[in-house]
Amino acid sequence: MTTDKFLENELTQPLSLTRNLFTWGMTAIALIFTAISLLPLLAILFEIVHQGLPQLSWEALTSLPAPAGVEDEPNGFANAIIGTLTMVGIACLISVPLGIMTGVFLAEISQPGDAIAEIVRFIIVILSSVPSIIVGVFAYGVVVLAFGFSALAGGFALGIIMLPIIALTTEQSLKLIPTQYRLASAALGGGRFQTVFRVIIPAALPAITTGVLLAIARAAGETAPLLFTALSSNFWPPLVEQLKMLFNLPEGMDKITVIQGIPETLLTPTPSLSVLIYNYSTSPFKDQNAMAWTAGLVLITLVLITSILSRLVTSKPWQR
Repeated sequence: MTTDKFLENELTQPLSLTRNLFTWGMTAIALIFTAISLLPLLAILFEIVHQGLPQLSWEALTSLPAPAGVEDEPNGFANAIIGTLTMVGIACLISVPLGIMTGVFLAEISQPGDAIAEIVRFIIVILSSVPSIIVGVFAYGVVVLAFGFSALAGGFALGIIMLPIIALTTEQSLKLIPTQYRLASAALGGGRFQTVFRVIIPAALPAITTGVLLAIARAAGETAPLLFTALSSNFWPPLVEQLKMLFNLPEGMDKITVIQGIPETLLTPTPSLSVLIYNYSTSPFKDQNAMAWTAGLVLITLVLITSILSRLVTSKPWQR
């Protein structure tokens, strides 16, 4: 009774002034440190918007880069936007199936304490911490020396960067699915693969999609690996010209022949936003310096859109 009476008094009596002051002080300190941690990000965003917004126009988003110092020609970086999307698309084709299947193996197929699974998980974790420039050098040795600087080489490098993010996210997403799902599927006669691919993966799909989108956001901003693999160009990617030819097919030309030529367009140097920003920011011409800020603003916007999509995918209304 004495203990219950003490707890009752503790719960019903207001906090002392000392304890209130301590709580307020710790709350203030937490808010101050939170503001300090956000300050660099807000400063970067403010500077990018402040410097990049004045040059942002429809012309900048739809035109090719003008020669340095030329002011009477449209100046933009549309080719870099298309090149970035192309290489990120190639990276997704490489990394998404491999990453998801690796995550399925680690979470659903391997047994606890499996030596092979432990080795695979260790390699994936190590791969996730490899600097991107090392990935670029590796892709240079594997792809560029064989096929030359190209969108394929850039997409390969970005795919390697995305792979561990997707694999680890998929593994953790699958582990979060309650065991009752597996037991219920087994009780209904479902085999292991039916349970994994028809019950577990659909239930974990929002979290897996979030991991994929976060990996895309990471890859879209990489510069170092693209300097070693995709190089750059001031012209439209050949893929664009091939697609134009496909939709405006000249007389006497077979559509199948044009489609068969599309893979070859991925084997040429391809521009990207991150490399364009790097080149323009180190240029001695002020107009290119200004355009680098605008390209940075567009790249940040693309990453922001990707993050918003990941939030929408994992939102509760969508999961219902």
